[in-house]
Amino acid sequence: MKNPRILIVRTDRMGDVILSTPVIRVLRGVFPEAYLGMMVRPENRELVEGNPDLNAVLLYDKEGREKSWLGTLRFALELKKHRFETAVILHSTNRAILVTRLAGIRWRVGYARRLPWLLTGSYPYLKREGDRHEVEYNLALLRLMGLPMEEGIPLTKQPLFVPRNPKQEEKVDAFLHAHGVKEIAPLVLLHPGASCPSKRWPADRFAAVADRLIESRGAQVVVVTGPQEVFFGEEVIRLMKHPALRALGTLSLGELACLLGRAKCLISNDSGPVHLACAVGTPVAAVFGRWGGGLSPKRWGPTGEKSIVLHHDVGCRPCLAHRCTIGFVCLQAVSVEEVLAAAEHAAGLSRV
Repeated sequence: MKNPRILIVRTDRMGDVILSTPVIRVLRGVFPEAYLGMMVRPENRELVEGNPDLNAVLLYDKEGREKSWLGTLRFALELKKHRFETAVILHSTNRAILVTRLAGIRWRVGYARRLPWLLTGSYPYLKREGDRHEVEYNLALLRLMGLPMEEGIPLTKQPLFVPRNPKQEEKVDAFLHAHGVKEIAPLVLLHPGASCPSKRWPADRFAAVADRLIESRGAQVVVVTGPQEVFFGEEVIRLMKHPALRALGTLSLGELACLLGRAKCLISNDSGPVHLACAVGTPVAAVFGRWGGGLSPKRWGPTGEKSIVLHHDVGCRPCLAHRCTIGFVCLQAVSVEEVLAAAEHAAGLSRV
């Protein structure tokens, strides 16, 4: 392929999209004159729009405009106008495969998970085993295009990338200035939300870590959440002895990237902001609970060089994740002291 037209498809969540960005970089490096597009959900637009390695961003609104099959057909007909020759389907859903087929994309590579007979090249779906990181699983698909993807490359050598918009940088600057944040004091972000209770470290422990950082390190703490997680952020702030800045459900993903770029450290559950922080070069102290196969930090842990995972395998066999009947003892096993030490080390904080 000399100047190929390649579509990268990733229509699931924020963290999944961010962990797919090394694929963009590799394809641009191999095919510098290629026309590269990426198909994502509208809420993830800011994660890829402005990426210098992409020529186009295609928004597939599977919960709205394209929810019906008629809407999906209309989308496929619009997609056909881009004349893509190859689709790299990183999240193999029925719709993703059908859309690329209906759009007349001749070569469709993906995982042998859904409708494998509609793929022209498939890779065994082994993600549930969790033997590799998600970044490595994503890059493995490129072997189906004949690219010699080397195994065993450290994740820190396969960097994530999210663009940062200057206007959003200005908005974040204004937010920090309005709340009296001083540049000389270390800025630490807390993200206590997550999509599943098996991922959520107790709010009182987040609060205790935040208070200790304020008292011993002079930190300025910002509690951030998505729109569906405001309750968890409010609970942490309520339990804190010291005041914290609120950014609860108010920031776009692009604005959150800019805020993370100013932070010394992010303390977070196993959730999308972990990967967003890594993409902008901010160290993470990430709390993980569940361990089973494709749910573990081996697959989903932070890729940043200074980031630290807090995780204890407490011996549950099998791990029932959100169906846990013993009070998520894996999360309870992660102490305030070890998260505090991890955050201080990751951020390079010294005692005041």
